[in-house]
Amino acid sequence: MKQKKLPLRKCVVTQEMLPKKELIRVVRTPEGDVVIDQTGKVNGRGAYLSKDIEVVRQAEKKRTLDHHLKVKTSDDLYEQLKAVAGGES
Repeated sequence: MKQKKLPLRKCVVTQEMLPKKELIRVVRTPEGDVVIDQTGKVNGRGAYLSKDIEVVRQAEKKRTLDHHLKVKTSDDLYEQLKAVAGGES
């Protein structure tokens, strides 16, 4: 039986290629909203972050998602990301 290929994506902060399941997908929808995509199926421009609290903090400090999604992100989004990454703010 043929082994299924694991989808890899690049973290926008660390530039590491990681399995899609180990990353958090953040999407800018066509309406301009920025949401955390738990399913991996939300329509729009996506960016991936490692599920690591330090990576999320780095992204917040450098505003990495603003650059990749070409939109101003809210502090509330980073709080949600920290919760998903498993660390409390």
